[in-house]
Amino acid sequence: MTFYADCQARVAVELISGRWPMVVLYALSHGPARPVDLRRQIGGISQKVLTETLRRLETNGLVERHRYAEAPPRVEYSLTPAGHDLLIPINALGDWAARHANAVLAAQDAAGA
Repeated sequence: MTFYADCQARVAVELISGRWPMVVLYALSHGPARPVDLRRQIGGISQKVLTETLRRLETNGLVERHRYAEAPPRVEYSLTPAGHDLLIPINALGDWAARHANAVLAAQDAAGA
């Protein structure tokens, strides 16, 4: 099987590549959230990286940004139907990690990685 530049499988992998996209999508699986709430849920993510990740997910049609005309202004993010559908493989990957992460870490230690 050849993975061409416009291959649908590559498009899907590129949508969730990187350290944070899957984590942010999973955090939004519990419902709409403000950026400050997402930062509380996701340890180790900076405000800048969270903002960049949310913008990328929005550009790719996986999350929606809702801006409310209030004082002070309020912004929330929620999953689109495509974002919800992506939770299926994300949850499957989480299940795999629960079963195999310790073995992977042990193999890395044994290899000196």
